[in-house]
Amino acid sequence: MTSPRRLLAAALSALALVSASSALASGAPAPGSRTTAATFTDDFDGPAGAAVDGAKWQIETGDNVNNHERQYYTAGNNNAALDGQGHLVITARRENPNNYQCWYGTCEYTSARLNTSGKFTQTFGHVEARMKVPRGQGMWPAFWMLGDDIGQVGWPNSGEIDVMENVGFEPSTVHGTLHGPGYSGSGGIGAAYTLPGGQAFADDFHTFAVDWAPGSVTWSVDGNVYQRRTPADLGGNNWVFDKPFFLILNLAVGGYWPGDPDGSTSFPQQLVVDHVRVTTSDLRPPA
Repeated sequence: MTSPRRLLAAALSALALVSASSALASGAPAPGSRTTAATFTDDFDGPAGAAVDGAKWQIETGDNVNNHERQYYTAGNNNAALDGQGHLVITARRENPNNYQCWYGTCEYTSARLNTSGKFTQTFGHVEARMKVPRGQGMWPAFWMLGDDIGQVGWPNSGEIDVMENVGFEPSTVHGTLHGPGYSGSGGIGAAYTLPGGQAFADDFHTFAVDWAPGSVTWSVDGNVYQRRTPADLGGNNWVFDKPFFLILNLAVGGYWPGDPDGSTSFPQQLVVDHVRVTTSDLRPPA
């Protein structure tokens, strides 16, 4: 990832201030415990066209000048809705039905971004989403987490764990990254995972996950581990990941990293999410 992914920092900070006081510390296993338990599950069951469960997710609105993204994130079920078959569909469209204004002028695209700030946070565990990503130049789907203390300490001191990001010009590759003080934006610490044989992630569903324990984060795709990060990887910078984080799902259009859509990009494009699940962890700190 090449730049901060924050949207509407003031609003998010205010929400984080509220949620910080009620973080679910139960996400961390008790000393000596080897038991795992589900703490957050959304299988997106419901009628076609319904909005997401408001008890689990809030929907952010507005644009994002931080990354020079092109979309306007809309409210309700306009760009994020259930399909009636157990999926959440986040749709990016080339449209502006309500004359939305973006940092660059009149917005050219709409999409959606959801988070669990103020509704669910966790410290440590197994965090996964099964998804089928969109395709095309300028598409930027992501499943990620932010430190729940962002309202107090700001970004990047809050920490950011990118479970999965894909940019449209790399159809076979996804990225997992840590961002924190001294290693944010293009200096994030991470790695990429590429499907074999030229397969594209947009062709099918895949499961993107992290296993997160005190002093370590381990990334996998479809159960295949491709990187593990610990404080030793940060070059002496602070490890800021042993605390509560909340979840984020979004589909951005354009920006510094993916570049903008071009004549080859067709719309609408969809990020289809089959499930999001979080469990407590029986992982141990690194020796």
